[in-house]
Amino acid sequence: KVYVACQSMLIVLVGAVPEYHIDQEGIPTSRAELGKHIHFADNFTSIVTEASTSWYLIEQEAYKVSLASSLFFAGLLIGNITFGPLSDKLGRKPVYISGLFFDVVFGYVTALAPNYDTFAVSRFFVGIVNGGMALVSFVLTQEYVGKSFWSFTGSLTNLTFAVGIAVYALLGYCVREWRYLALVSNTPGVIFLLLSFMLPESPRWLYSQGKTAEAEDVLQYIALGNGKERLNLKLKPSAGTLRKDDSAPGILNLVKHPVLRWQTIILMYIWYVCSFVYYGLTLNAGELRGNLYLNVALSGLVEVPAFPLCMFLIEKSWSGRRKTMACFLIFAGFACIFTMFLPTNAGLLLSPTLLALCGKMMVSAAFNIVYIYTSELYPTVLRNAGLGVCSMSCRFGGILAPFVPSMKSLSPSVPFVVFGISGLSAGFLTLLLPETLNKPIAESIEDLQSPKYQVLKNEEAE
Repeated sequence: KVYVACQSMLIVLVGAVPEYHIDQEGIPTSRAELGKHIHFADNFTSIVTEASTSWYLIEQEAYKVSLASSLFFAGLLIGNITFGPLSDKLGRKPVYISGLFFDVVFGYVTALAPNYDTFAVSRFFVGIVNGGMALVSFVLTQEYVGKSFWSFTGSLTNLTFAVGIAVYALLGYCVREWRYLALVSNTPGVIFLLLSFMLPESPRWLYSQGKTAEAEDVLQYIALGNGKERLNLKLKPSAGTLRKDDSAPGILNLVKHPVLRWQTIILMYIWYVCSFVYYGLTLNAGELRGNLYLNVALSGLVEVPAFPLCMFLIEKSWSGRRKTMACFLIFAGFACIFTMFLPTNAGLLLSPTLLALCGKMMVSAAFNIVYIYTSELYPTVLRNAGLGVCSMSCRFGGILAPFVPSMKSLSPSVPFVVFGISGLSAGFLTLLLPETLNKPIAESIEDLQSPKYQVLKNEEAE
């Protein structure tokens, strides 16, 4: 997740716009001519200041920075919708490793891009493999442990993403040349790729596919790694094991089954809002007053307190997953809306920047919970497909988010009002979903027929 964070936040520093002025002597007739008249004030470089092939993404070309960011999120959309079903069919580990390999390759293409077009296209492909690989790795992490640990492992996984943002800000502070920064932030992917070959396949996926012997071997491997003695383990055949003439469950099953259908529609909107507000506030860190690197680091570090708070609340019977996520989204919405009532020259304790950081903390907490919550709502055979579809809608929020900060030209508070209304609406919609705390995890679609799995009707179940 540290590597994923560096790739996701790359454009925040690599696309930063330093202060500049253009000489009034003579009127530049071309992009190459413009280089003789423009002077940048800050001591860092970015794709905005890139002189080779005359990038100079300012004035009429400034939209290309947001476009490159949106292309990355468009790639995430495709990666989420394709990698999920692939990993449900082919297995978690091979799809994850393949995605990480191509992520590293396209990451180096980004750093060495000779022109803007190559840079933008490489960001699109990085988005595809980065989003798909990150999604599968999250599911893989969850399926290595029992359900009682899902809130812990899910929170810890997302916590490292927040730490990754701060690490990237530190790298950006130390490495001011954007190409070197892109190279340095991409190189850890090589290390993680080599380490990933040591990982076993998901025992839950093996079991759901009827490969009980292989699942038993993985469980024995994990037990021995935990210092346990060799277990006398024998798994019962899964109720949802596929017969040879059956086809694997696919995305259409999310529409066919009424419980899954309404659940998916609501979750898709919640994921969209979480991404829209989260990335909007994160990318807006480059627009806030003050030190660029400090703002980016704070936007990551402010998330850290949210995760222990999440882990505490979602395990309590009086709050659980649903109420906790709804409250975080609603509080994030109010935090963003209240910025319109504060003057920009207010003190630190009443500054819009502080409220924006509070909103970021709240929505990151909700984002963390929605990963765990969604994993528990879908059966194992459809877990990646369900997460993939939800993540697909989430990426629409990421695609739109880079352009929202530009709405400050209408009024400085407009972007925050947009984020606030979105957060409030998603928070109230969350209350329509069921609670999954202390409820069993479905392994197959057949399990959903049992009353204890009728999650949208759980008030009527025992």
